[in-house]
Amino acid sequence: MDFKFLNIEMHIERFISFLLDYTPRLIGAFSVLFIGLWLIKRFAKIASKAMDKKDLDVSLRTFLLSLLSVGLKVILIVTVAGMIGIGTTSFVTILGAAGLAIGLALQGSLSNFAGGVLLLIFKPYKVGDTIETQGQIGRVTEIQVFNTLLLTSDLKTIILPNGAVSNGTIVNYSKNGVLRGNVDVIVSASNDIDKVKALLFEAISKHDLIINDPIPEIFAIKIMDNAVTLSIKAYAKSENMSQVNSDIVEIAKKVFDQNKIDAPVQMRMIHNV
Repeated sequence: MDFKFLNIEMHIERFISFLLDYTPRLIGAFSVLFIGLWLIKRFAKIASKAMDKKDLDVSLRTFLLSLLSVGLKVILIVTVAGMIGIGTTSFVTILGAAGLAIGLALQGSLSNFAGGVLLLIFKPYKVGDTIETQGQIGRVTEIQVFNTLLLTSDLKTIILPNGAVSNGTIVNYSKNGVLRGNVDVIVSASNDIDKVKALLFEAISKHDLIINDPIPEIFAIKIMDNAVTLSIKAYAKSENMSQVNSDIVEIAKKVFDQNKIDAPVQMRMIHNV
């Protein structure tokens, strides 16, 4: 009986010793866990408000908040486990190796994802803008996390990877809201060029879609073979630019016909051998 009693006392002493050793650790670990979870929640709210101010895409905002929350919680759990005394070296090594393997396997997709995040944050263009990038011109119909969709003038849908787009040159025709068109016309050098320019300026200034601030400009840019090339530069809203360029050609034709402005005479030289 004495032996059994001593054995029970020994187990009780070990248990009490265990409690004395690990209770402070457990209290500290759980304190860090609860405070950490509260801080992560607060940080997520602050990040959400910052993303709202940046007017980020809803899908991107949700994804980034989830990624941020999960990442911080993993770090918190690893920290708490280390405080309790659980070995975390192997766990961190496994996570690092898994992350490296996934990164190598999805290298192209991750590049497009990173490009999509940059495009949605810095917004070099938005849905509805007409852009030129990667040798393609079209109106942006959708900005996805991995791809950007363009609709061309002949109604073709072009899918561009965001990685290439974000690392390449982007020409945004809609960013400023106004574009300058450029139409070249050729008249005979025998005409009074100042008069031709004045007639053209008067006619295009009456066009409803042409903006008069800045005012249209007409320059003589080349003379060759008894012909003068005039460059008509008029400003209009981005969405009206194609229509304006087409209308300027028609306006020039009517001005030439109504005012009997001579076209250059084509000259052909024939050499007899």
